[in-house]
Amino acid sequence: MDLQDARAIVTGAASGLGEATARYFRKMGAQVVILDRDEAGAATAAEIGAGFVQTDVTDEDSVSAAIDQAAARMGGIDICVNCAGIVTGEKTVGRDGPHSLAGFRRTIEINLIGSFNVLRLAAAQMAKNGRDENGVIVNTASIAAYDGQKGQAAYAASKAGIAGMTLPIARDLAGQKIRVCAIAPGIFGTPMMRGLPAEVQDSLAAEVTYPKRLGDPDEFARMAGVIVENGYLNGEVIRLDGALRMR
Repeated sequence: MDLQDARAIVTGAASGLGEATARYFRKMGAQVVILDRDEAGAATAAEIGAGFVQTDVTDEDSVSAAIDQAAARMGGIDICVNCAGIVTGEKTVGRDGPHSLAGFRRTIEINLIGSFNVLRLAAAQMAKNGRDENGVIVNTASIAAYDGQKGQAAYAASKAGIAGMTLPIARDLAGQKIRVCAIAPGIFGTPMMRGLPAEVQDSLAAEVTYPKRLGDPDEFARMAGVIVENGYLNGEVIRLDGALRMR
């Protein structure tokens, strides 16, 4: 699928990897609608010439309305990139006792269930396109799905779920001519990461095999673009991490 003139929704695009993806897709000529809970997404959308719908990815009615608005604005949907998510840290048993069940549930609800909620409704819309290729879905996993660290039980579980559902969903949607892949990024220079002290960033970058630096969000965006434009990529989780293996 050619990005030029494609119709894309990007969740979590008020900042970070989602914002980079929305910007790159617009640069390549795609129509874009940003779905984000943060109203800052409206400013990003206005700057790049995209649409914006304030959306809670965990809420069925909110996402359904957002999909309808995005499809009405663009005349349909061809691409769905799920970047909405949260990063949490809490040990299974810590100083204050056992891991908060509410915290674990919230992480799964936003990162995993939220992604599925968006993609299932987007896929139903894509299936109406009636083309040789009706759509492409790109989800965001993480190397934490494979190399989870201390305090990452909830986050790693949510991202492992993203990785694990990639192939079965690709198989489910084959009949609708929709491809499904996921990107598992390593340590990227998102606004949250760039807010850490320089010595912390340098220490993290030193762990990367090569190149020894944080990933650039634009590299994530371009990988999403590669998935969209390479019609034989399907059912795959792609690590984008400079060969980093967390210990």
